[in-house]
Amino acid sequence: MNRTNETDMTRREALKRLVVAGASLPILAGCERTAEKGASEMPPKPNRMPSIFLAHGSPFLLDDTKWVGELNAWAKAMPRPKAVLMVSAHWEEKPVTLGATTTVPLVYDFYGFPQKYYEVTYAAPGAPQLATRVKELLKKTRQVQEEPDRGLDHGAYVPMVAMYPGADVPVLQLSLPTMQAEPLFEMGRALAPLRDEGVLIIGSGFLTHNLRAPRTGTTPSWAAKFDEWAADALEHRKVDELLNFTERAPGLQEALPTFEHFVPVLVAAGADEDARSAVKFPITGFMGGSFTRRSVQYG
Repeated sequence: MNRTNETDMTRREALKRLVVAGASLPILAGCERTAEKGASEMPPKPNRMPSIFLAHGSPFLLDDTKWVGELNAWAKAMPRPKAVLMVSAHWEEKPVTLGATTTVPLVYDFYGFPQKYYEVTYAAPGAPQLATRVKELLKKTRQVQEEPDRGLDHGAYVPMVAMYPGADVPVLQLSLPTMQAEPLFEMGRALAPLRDEGVLIIGSGFLTHNLRAPRTGTTPSWAAKFDEWAADALEHRKVDELLNFTERAPGLQEALPTFEHFVPVLVAAGADEDARSAVKFPITGFMGGSFTRRSVQYG
């Protein structure tokens, strides 16, 4: 995978300005925008849904009663969404693609697991109106296609089973059209109006994801340092750090041999367009030594 920063300089400069409470706040080259303590944090707008990133785990997550409980408690602490827009690490497709808007079979995108994991069902309602709205928001900047037979993959349905076990919240999945940071951040910004329409935007992945790392009870230093860097960049909204994670993040090759599990956080961060509410980490810690469970809530 090409790890060089190939993004267009014109788009990079455009991202140096973010809209904050109706006024532009410049990000100077080589610097990061940081939230000022106290004064910069304001309550979210009434009825606005957060945008979030969650560590989704494997199908085994549903056997982890503590983790399931944490996800369920997190969902209950947020306003109840009218619908969920899900961006999972497990669907890469270009151009950006919308999944099924009717209830179709799940995608069991894993191999060699016990049979019971292939018998999990999650018949959430489809979200055709949300699909129409997403196309409206994205059509000016990108092509959007549909894949009406594509069900939710395990990066989408596993956390949904934990968070909304009644399968009574409409869910629409959106593909990752690229691994490049800036286009995904921009896509999140374009989707931000959905938050005021009752839609919970979820990026589902893992901030660290190395399947070849030894599974031990000890967290390696590279995983701890990457998690610390990510926490700082996310909490203080260091957008330049996030957009240049391939150059700035410590221990990148060990933490992220590939990028698909990290980049959904950029969509969630981009949807934080007003950048005034507190950033929260509802779930933290590690599993299997090197997998950080850190999950993020904007708003």
